[in-house]
Amino acid sequence: MTHYEDAKREYEQLGIDPEKAMEKLAQTPVSMHCWQGDDVIGFDGSDSLSGGIQTTGNYPGKARTPEELMQDIEKVLSLVPGKMKLNLHASYAMKEDDRDRDELKPEDFQPWIDFALKHDMGLDFNPTIFSHPKAEGLTLSSADPETAEFWIHHVQACIRISEEMARQTGQKVVMNIWIPDGLKDVPGSRLAPRKRFKQALDKILSMDYDRDLVKVALESKVFGIGMESYTVGSAEMTFGYAIKNNLTPLMDNGHYHPTEVVSDKISAALLLADDLALHITRPVRWDSDHVVLFDDETREIAREIVRCNPELDRVYLATDFFDASINRIVAWTVGLRNVQKALLYALLQPNDRLEKLQDENRFSELMVLQEELKTLPFEEIWREYCRRNDVDGSMGWLEDVLTYENDVLSARK
Repeated sequence: MTHYEDAKREYEQLGIDPEKAMEKLAQTPVSMHCWQGDDVIGFDGSDSLSGGIQTTGNYPGKARTPEELMQDIEKVLSLVPGKMKLNLHASYAMKEDDRDRDELKPEDFQPWIDFALKHDMGLDFNPTIFSHPKAEGLTLSSADPETAEFWIHHVQACIRISEEMARQTGQKVVMNIWIPDGLKDVPGSRLAPRKRFKQALDKILSMDYDRDLVKVALESKVFGIGMESYTVGSAEMTFGYAIKNNLTPLMDNGHYHPTEVVSDKISAALLLADDLALHITRPVRWDSDHVVLFDDETREIAREIVRCNPELDRVYLATDFFDASINRIVAWTVGLRNVQKALLYALLQPNDRLEKLQDENRFSELMVLQEELKTLPFEEIWREYCRRNDVDGSMGWLEDVLTYENDVLSARK
């Protein structure tokens, strides 16, 4: 009997079928963020970040061209099991002229669509409302009509691009709107910028687009460098607007106060919204976007997703972190594998039994079972899942990345 068969038998004694868990995980896509590979710079002329975002570190070998970024993404795909999508920002357009972001077209992303088709991946998309001369102050909430109109047109262009991505890949695109708008010090009016933000969103959404192809999501923010005192797109603002206008609320677990956890919010969100999008990261201090670990909150987020939506069809999962202090391929791979691990861990929980114990006030038994589950032979199920996906389930993949660093990344100056 193999180690996997021994582990499988232990789970089966609790009424858990590891085969069904692996089958469900294999059907659940995780959207890989492209911006880890080049420190969120993109290819439309920006050479530094703005909008309250910082990427720290100068580890050698970052991608400098679309070709290098695609090469690095392919390396990560070879190391991560499961079904993937690719999450792009508008700043990664591959255009040959000087059109600005408000004039972007689907053909500017055709190479990315071709790349996705090559790897049998869906795509997700994000307007890039930062790192631009017109993002030095407020954007969609700007009191300057010309600035606000520029960003309205940019987001509308991104909806059209998302439609074409969905048509060609045959997979729905989550198009996420996030703004960096806020103020460093105490505002004279909190209402006025939010009112203008609402008016801009109303205008964006007045356009006709195919909702079967594009899921427009709205992401909140709590803090950013240079906007410490006030954020226009707060959690209440974005969640309320999304619910009222039949959009998808997006929760980034780095975009809340340090004592808040997204795992506690998922059940409430799914009771009120048709669906939910998540950006999974690790907030060490505020919005710091560290590499996702297989830690308590990552596991609890995954457990809540599975508990609240066992079919995993109402929650859109994506990663969002950027670390330039370590090998970028390692950062991507560790984070994506840990999201997959957390989902598998969650699928191996006897959730009906746990709920029954809670409802019957059998809290002693509930505590014991929850603690015993932590030391079941989960690693053997994970390694079997990796084996079936032709991926190394141990640390062996790291040697592959270090060889890639020596042969490929070290040549980038």
